[in-house]
Amino acid sequence: MRFAKSPSGKTMAIPRHLAIIMDGNGRWANERKLTRTQGHRQGVVAVREIVTNAIDLGIEYLTLFAFSSENWSRPPSEIRDLFGLLKLFINKDLATLHKQNVRVRVMGSRDGLEGDIVALLDKAETLTRNNSGLVLMIAFNYGARQEITAMVQHLAHEVETGRLKADAINESLIAQYLYSGGVPDPDVILRTSGEQRLSNFLLWQAAYSEFIFVDCYWPDFDRNQLELALVEFGCRNRRFGGVSVDEMELTPNALVSGG
Repeated sequence: MRFAKSPSGKTMAIPRHLAIIMDGNGRWANERKLTRTQGHRQGVVAVREIVTNAIDLGIEYLTLFAFSSENWSRPPSEIRDLFGLLKLFINKDLATLHKQNVRVRVMGSRDGLEGDIVALLDKAETLTRNNSGLVLMIAFNYGARQEITAMVQHLAHEVETGRLKADAINESLIAQYLYSGGVPDPDVILRTSGEQRLSNFLLWQAAYSEFIFVDCYWPDFDRNQLELALVEFGCRNRRFGGVSVDEMELTPNALVSGG
């Protein structure tokens, strides 16, 4: 983990992997008496900005929760608008991402998606496959329980056909067969809009992630909001189930007294 100074002079911790639940497009629009589609469009502007900022700060992996497997319950008109914005983003921004050396990976199920959407997702991954800069993970038609279920089914099939012994299954193998296989777990999971839940996002990968919840809606999430979040991350004491040096140095008397 690297550190950098924000414009205010405060220390930011730069995560290797930042994952974001982009929440609040609809409420942002409602408060301005705009349509939800207009909110989603402004959310795309925020996506462009976060990608630029991630590259500038040297973040290696950026995962964006774009469309949940539960989002199919939304009105059909809104789903059509969301898919239309995805098409627009890929058609308009893919060349720019490629020039920026960004590698695009899409994590989620392709089941139920129309052929033109699948083709666009494949195009984005294929074009940028050999890029060595920021890895942009788009969680699309994604749900963590769905992801874990697919992984279990795959490993069960491997055992059933004799290609894998059950006692060979360990945490590393499980991680390899998740949609995010080969990508380090997120250091930070950030959610906008003030909501404080994971909403079926990266449940396995979030075991030791730091959670940061910000009150602003996603369309308002800018460089300043990102820097504030990274300053907060820099104040966290990540122990990964162990204890910090300061805690190890506490005397028994200090522990008894609550020090």
